[in-house]
Amino acid sequence: MRMTPRRLALGMSLWIPNLFSGIRVRRFSDDWTRATVELHVNVLTRNYVKTAFGGSMSAMTDPYFFMLVMHQLGRDYVVWDTRGEIEFVKPGRGVLTAHFEVPREKAQELRERARGGARVLEWFETEIMDRDGDVVARVRREVYVREKKRVTQAA
Repeated sequence: MRMTPRRLALGMSLWIPNLFSGIRVRRFSDDWTRATVELHVNVLTRNYVKTAFGGSMSAMTDPYFFMLVMHQLGRDYVVWDTRGEIEFVKPGRGVLTAHFEVPREKAQELRERARGGARVLEWFETEIMDRDGDVVARVRREVYVREKKRVTQAA
């Protein structure tokens, strides 16, 4: 069965770590260039002062840039999420949203830079917003890309 954006969004929303962390994947675009993820701040996902737990906000941003890159590049590339940074701007309450985008041009650039087995590290950025559109946190995630050895050796 082929993985479609809709199946992946549903599967990621039902995946136990996300399900019990209040994380819902609203959508992956059909061309794998965008994703939208929500965090529902509730009794399980809030901290001592009843605002969004920082670990939950970090978890809501963990795999999405790497997944967008991986699906655009295909099976000939190794793609990993290697590092993350988060800057907390204001307390998060209610439903928080993060939008992820990896344009086709950026994926093509990564493909070219990784050609021949080169190790590529690329930072991606997004913001976590509340319902009013206020920035709650700024997030950076580093993605590792390399052409697989079997492809490099065949060339």
